[in-house]
Amino acid sequence: MKNDCLFCAIAAGEIPSNKVYEDDLCYGFYDIDPQAPTHFLVIPKEHISSVAAVSAENSAVVAHIFEVIAKVTKELGLESYRVVSNIGEQAGQSVFHLHFHVLSGRDMTWPPG
Repeated sequence: MKNDCLFCAIAAGEIPSNKVYEDDLCYGFYDIDPQAPTHFLVIPKEHISSVAAVSAENSAVVAHIFEVIAKVTKELGLESYRVVSNIGEQAGQSVFHLHFHVLSGRDMTWPPG
């Protein structure tokens, strides 16, 4: 856990959130500023700054997060959804803790942005 990290504090239960999923490796919660009718994030409990910091040593948690996304979306009855991770400020990353947005319930445009 990184002391000044918002998502580390949320995963540790120090900051309240609307939990959608939790296990030993990751935590899922609804976005406080949803961009779609369904919008939740899944984060590793271990602090990893972004996709750019994924390595052979920590990549297993990313595979696990995608398994969790598949499980939760099935439980919520979502047949169509988008998974997004922003890497760096120019791409829109505002919290520097690896996270995957899961958005559903509206048409998604392409290209995004």
